[in-house]
Amino acid sequence: MSDRTLRLAVVSTHPIQYYAPLFRALAAEAGISLRVFFTWSQAEGGATFDPEFGRTVSWDVPLLDGYAYEFVNNRARRPGTHHFFGVDNPRLVTALSDWAPDAILVFGWNLRSHLRVMRRFKGRIPVLFRGDSTLLDPRPAHRRLARRVALTWIFRHVDAAIAVGEANRRYFLWAGVRPERIFFAPHAIDNDRFADPGGEAARDALARRTALGIPDDAVTFLFAAKFIAKKAPLMLVDAFASLPGDPHLVMVGDGPLDSPIREAADRHPRIHVLPMQNQGAMPAVYRIGDTFVLPSQGPGETWGLALNEAMACARPVIGSSRAGGAGDLIRPGVDGWIFESADRSSLRASLSNALARGRPGLRRMGHDAAERIRGWSIDRAAAGIAVAVRRCHGNETEPR
Repeated sequence: MSDRTLRLAVVSTHPIQYYAPLFRALAAEAGISLRVFFTWSQAEGGATFDPEFGRTVSWDVPLLDGYAYEFVNNRARRPGTHHFFGVDNPRLVTALSDWAPDAILVFGWNLRSHLRVMRRFKGRIPVLFRGDSTLLDPRPAHRRLARRVALTWIFRHVDAAIAVGEANRRYFLWAGVRPERIFFAPHAIDNDRFADPGGEAARDALARRTALGIPDDAVTFLFAAKFIAKKAPLMLVDAFASLPGDPHLVMVGDGPLDSPIREAADRHPRIHVLPMQNQGAMPAVYRIGDTFVLPSQGPGETWGLALNEAMACARPVIGSSRAGGAGDLIRPGVDGWIFESADRSSLRASLSNALARGRPGLRRMGHDAAERIRGWSIDRAAAGIAVAVRRCHGNETEPR
């Protein structure tokens, strides 16, 4: 295989806080020349409307630094990433061809232009695909069969699939991707951004706890996500309210369930509600709690990167069995617990287990969580993708 630099084109919808560090790492990867083609051009201004938050969101971390990119005009009548026809870029194939990549990596197939790219370039240059779907959500048998037939056809247009975890790998296998065509690149966040070597985030978190009236010795649970049914925040509120002793629960977010959550907090003096926080505040926000809880019941909680973020903040985590990342990241009783999704009693048992550890025990678990998440790094993800590109380009078939 040649050692020459390979030109990798990435097709992605818009700048996302989770992908920007990966693109920077790929751009720095030896032997890879990267260019990202963004297909939702309406997001070029930086702020995007989030229908689940119900408002426009603009992140306070750099999303376009450190890698080459361009926005390709999206002519969709109803632009957005929430439906198949929301991304339609007539010039995308030409833009990619003009750049003359050695391989193309497509993020997500269920948008018109992304699927068009996969179909157009398959058989001409290697086409790689990255998604994080799983089989964790139950479906009726007929819908499961129809989905499998459709996905088998879709993934015929892919030379390699990038698996972000074990549940995602099983999904690719189920959809007909051959094992030797699946490469591992872990679903990761910028762990260093959530580390706190100088203790500034910890001091900020302590000030926030004090402002909320949380005693120093009180075990505190934290939820930080959209207030939507998929995340099951009301089940967490209900399970918490039945716990003995004097623990506290901090709910951070916004969304359609904001009113019932706040009503519950008004009835319970140890439940606190904070509005959604921007990315820069999150290293301190995660440290308000002693344990982070992601009670998602789906459908569609394909990973749950908040688990990564909380663990990078040295916090043990409680994750639902339908959160795609829980099985990969959580070692029950070591750095967290996994409970049965949509089962209030199972969630309450995990909360009780955490409460029984006390703050000192949870701090020890948090150290284990931080060690665990170091193996799920952006650099490792970039290296995994680079391996897939090189092997596809060199017609190699060995699995990662």
